[in-house]
Amino acid sequence: MNKDRMNQTEPDRLRRQFLQEVYRIPPAYIALLDEAEYELREAFASVDERADYNQLRLLHCFQRNGVTDFHLNGSTGYGYGDTGREALEAVFAAYFCGEQALVRNQIVSGTHALALGLYGNLKSGDALISAAGQPYDTLQSIIGLHGEADSLLASGVTYREIPLKEEGAEGIIDLPRLLDAVNEKTKLILLQRSKGYQWRPSLSLQELENVISALKAKKGDLLCLVDNCYCEMTETREPGDAGADLTIGSLIKNPGGTLAPCGGYIVGTRSCVEACVRRLYAPGLRSDMGATLEFNRLAFQGLSQAPQTVGQSMKGAMLAGAFFHRLGYAVMPPAVQTGSDETILGNRADIVQAVRLEEEAKLIRFCQGIQQACPVNAAFLPEPDRLPGYDCPIVMAGGGFIQGSSSELSADGPLRPPYIAYLQGGFSLAQIRLGLLLAAKALQDTLRP
Repeated sequence: MNKDRMNQTEPDRLRRQFLQEVYRIPPAYIALLDEAEYELREAFASVDERADYNQLRLLHCFQRNGVTDFHLNGSTGYGYGDTGREALEAVFAAYFCGEQALVRNQIVSGTHALALGLYGNLKSGDALISAAGQPYDTLQSIIGLHGEADSLLASGVTYREIPLKEEGAEGIIDLPRLLDAVNEKTKLILLQRSKGYQWRPSLSLQELENVISALKAKKGDLLCLVDNCYCEMTETREPGDAGADLTIGSLIKNPGGTLAPCGGYIVGTRSCVEACVRRLYAPGLRSDMGATLEFNRLAFQGLSQAPQTVGQSMKGAMLAGAFFHRLGYAVMPPAVQTGSDETILGNRADIVQAVRLEEEAKLIRFCQGIQQACPVNAAFLPEPDRLPGYDCPIVMAGGGFIQGSSSELSADGPLRPPYIAYLQGGFSLAQIRLGLLLAAKALQDTLRP
């Protein structure tokens, strides 16, 4: 470690002392985390620059759409005349590079938002292709991969998955194989950017743009739907700028900035978004309905601070990868060698860091350690349970102010080999550091007889 970094300031000394005395963190873990963070200083500076640019671009979207304090108010009943809702959706459409946006508190999750995009834009006889391998667990039920009634397959949509490239290959999409699968019946391509519960890198905007461009060149009327969950604001562009027809995500992830209490967003072409509106409400009902109650102010405010929140989460994910790699665990994105320093790959497109733990007990203990760093329910011990849409028990840590918020510090994973923990979120790097240390300490406890 650089000698200047080793010279402790008084606040730094107090921080270390507090971690040791209050949280019983071994000094060796604190030193190891500090070393990892020091070696990430250039990557952290790059994250800050990206967040600052995104903040400026977002502020301009607010300003050019004339957001006023009046727009922070909500509506009741049918929601007619809700100018706040209209302004919010205009800001989302501008930032995420689409003609129209649907930003609603009635959308209960990212899975719900994606279901609207799929059901709204596919009909019997259409073909759907997942370009990034098997989609996230809860989407598999929507598609009907396990024989679900009322699924896309049950309604007459056909489906095909294109396996990802082998680990270590450049990019993750097998573009030649994907293009070969496109035929006259292919209507929609699903592109999941984040890893979900898979051991793979996230899909960058550059690769996304290359894939969409090639798809449109082969079949001009193809619809490209991008699952943008966990990926918003991690780069300086968004999928709409790369040619996506639909960009979809959850407001209790990145764009909610830890403040949006619920909801999801859909941004894209006018025809595609209107098809989602009809699916959300009913045929004949339009996007000028839908009461917002007290939702507008929190959605606006959360979005406005999201670039900085995402920046903190990205730093935390990088630090988690570097720290647990040093502790001997496999991580994704993987550790790489740069010069004489060993650090973690900074080129990522989501806020998720995967840590392969290999044992069920370690996965549970990891999540329990993260829980201890949360401001709410810190004394709780997460235990695995079955949740709708998953084929095995899931263990989830998350003591935030919004239930299930992945923009707040959280960790989860399915109880199946190789027992991978997926860490995400955190609006404060100080809290994320504590979570990493407590998770490492909890893992150490599983090794004791």
